[in-house]
Amino acid sequence: MKVLLFNGSPRAQGCTFTALSEVARILSEEGIETEIVQIGAKPVQDCIGCRACAKTGRCVFDDEVNGWIERAKSADGFVFGTPVYFAHPTGRVLSAMDRMFYAGGSAFAQKPAAVVASARRAGTTASLDAISKHLSISQMPIVSSTYWNMVHGSSPEEVVRDEEGMQTMRNLGKNMAWILKCIRAGREAGVLPPQCEKTVRTNFIR
Repeated sequence: MKVLLFNGSPRAQGCTFTALSEVARILSEEGIETEIVQIGAKPVQDCIGCRACAKTGRCVFDDEVNGWIERAKSADGFVFGTPVYFAHPTGRVLSAMDRMFYAGGSAFAQKPAAVVASARRAGTTASLDAISKHLSISQMPIVSSTYWNMVHGSSPEEVVRDEEGMQTMRNLGKNMAWILKCIRAGREAGVLPPQCEKTVRTNFIR
């Protein structure tokens, strides 16, 4: 089993990475393979709603996003991490997730996922809420912890000193491992994911 952890911060070794690394460490201890994917500091093109991906299964903008979708196909779970900018996730992580979930939704559907936010002080719950909507619309079991999945600090050293935040990351890793193992046991026992109805789009303005 493998979990991809997406670091939505432009800083490869910053506060968000520190939080994700603690989750990854626990997952590794539980025998689950992990990989931290750096979204990086380069601009990420927004989704333009062209819907070309509905025909091709790939985003029309052929950049790293299509590669991340391919890697997601073989993953069993996900953690999406973001720093907080103006009480909101980074535009970079939102653009990446919009395109990944629009063009490659089947690679994420019905796989457990979690969201992690890192902030100096505030804006974490709003950021968690914004990103969690990608998960809830994609039939993904959302993994929780013993507090909201957040850490605080303006540097990695300060994040490590956030004892409750780091504990929350460790408990998140344990819960993710448990859910993944339960899903595997269910499949081995013949319990398969539900076959949902074909999507119906209702427009209320006629």
